[in-house]
Amino acid sequence: MSKRLLSFSGACASDNWGDLSNHLSTRIEERVPATSFKMLDCFDQSLRASKALLLEVGEELILVDANGAMWRQPAARSGNFVADLCDGPVKARLTHMSPLRCLLEMGQGQIDCTMLQFADDSENTHLRIGWLVLSAGETTVTLLTVNAMRGYKKSAKHLHKTLQNRGAVPADLAEVTDALFPDLDHYVAKPKLSFAPSTTAFDAANQIVRAYLAVARQNEPGVIADFDTEFLHEYRIAMRKIRSVLSLFKGVYEDAVTAELKQRFSGLMASTGPLRDLDVYLLERELYFDMLPDKLHEGLRLMFEAFEADRSAALTSLTNRLQSVEYKRDMAELQCMFDTPDALLQGEHGDESVADYAKRLIWKRYKKVCKTAREIDDATPDAQVHELRISCKKLRYLIEFFKPEFDAADIKVILKPLKRMQENLGLFNDYSVQQESLQTFVERGRLNGQPALKAAQSVGALIVILHMRQLEERARVVQNFARFDSSQTRQCFRRLFS
Repeated sequence: MSKRLLSFSGACASDNWGDLSNHLSTRIEERVPATSFKMLDCFDQSLRASKALLLEVGEELILVDANGAMWRQPAARSGNFVADLCDGPVKARLTHMSPLRCLLEMGQGQIDCTMLQFADDSENTHLRIGWLVLSAGETTVTLLTVNAMRGYKKSAKHLHKTLQNRGAVPADLAEVTDALFPDLDHYVAKPKLSFAPSTTAFDAANQIVRAYLAVARQNEPGVIADFDTEFLHEYRIAMRKIRSVLSLFKGVYEDAVTAELKQRFSGLMASTGPLRDLDVYLLERELYFDMLPDKLHEGLRLMFEAFEADRSAALTSLTNRLQSVEYKRDMAELQCMFDTPDALLQGEHGDESVADYAKRLIWKRYKKVCKTAREIDDATPDAQVHELRISCKKLRYLIEFFKPEFDAADIKVILKPLKRMQENLGLFNDYSVQQESLQTFVERGRLNGQPALKAAQSVGALIVILHMRQLEERARVVQNFARFDSSQTRQCFRRLFS
């Protein structure tokens, strides 16, 4: 924690600062009367994770970072993504946030803000302090940001000591957020799983499904409100991981139970596909326009207008589905089933220890990935490359599920080249799917007359470019597998899982 950022528990008035330094005079540079504030963050709380605090106070944004620096700029914006903020020092320091995540209101409170200046008799400024008294509910915290001018570290050291003697402590803004808003849920897309030595494969499977069901459910309100596209994306990832457990954990549940659960989760996910496909296209809009010359942009514009209309209809359909009595009942039943899984019938491998079962599953999937990858060359059908992509995804899911069971350094050695190969295979698949979908768009006759002709010309050119990019990614598959199939990685897999 930074010495430039201090806090007091409770309200600490800033009108008794005159004796903080025995050799510097103090004056108020600015005082903002007590007013309301909104705390902003994205849904995954990346600002809280980076120990920063973003406040909207009237027409101003105030950002306090983990080092105690405070930045301010007008709050005017065209939307709620970082890219929508007007240019300024706050926006410039939020570049680490996902461009796909919007800013949401996490809580409200009251703020009293005073900016102080400490100067010597020659009117040389030694220090500036931001004095923020934040209140929410029954809790009040006073934050002090101490900014020393160059050459005056001794003054800062003296002030810091004086403040500590009066009860100030180094501030952790994540802890400040938790104190002000204790009921704020902390969203974690990848729950940390832990298994006791006595945990069985059956218990582990239930724990994983239970954890990712909770993740999916946390994303439902954001999907319905349509804050940003990541809510649906992470909902689908959570549900896909659940389906992978049912697919990969063979023999943990009785076959009939596995078949029923697969069908239920598949049905729940089916309605999310159309909206996600359209989101992917609309997110890539700028890239598509960059691919084609200006004379073909009109056709793309017409195509994206059709996509936007389709998206509106798909969102309405999915929202109705998520708000339906049937959906809520299905999800509630599944949550209850895995919260108290006594009624679930175990399969022949359900009683195996999770460690032994995990090793066997991962080793089997690893060998399948290697076998498929080694058979790929320039003449290999696309379907086999897609099979490799799916196998890699399942292998990564397994490793991430059981990561706590193994050495972290070894897992890192394994995951780094695997993720790289996955990215390569993911792009290959994206280009393939996009070509097929664009061809279907033209054949479906979504547009008529001259607009249809213009769109067909643009789509045709786009398909050619996407095909070329797909071939480039295909050529990288062998190269990336060679990195994954290094002697170091092979040794790690053998040592951990064979």
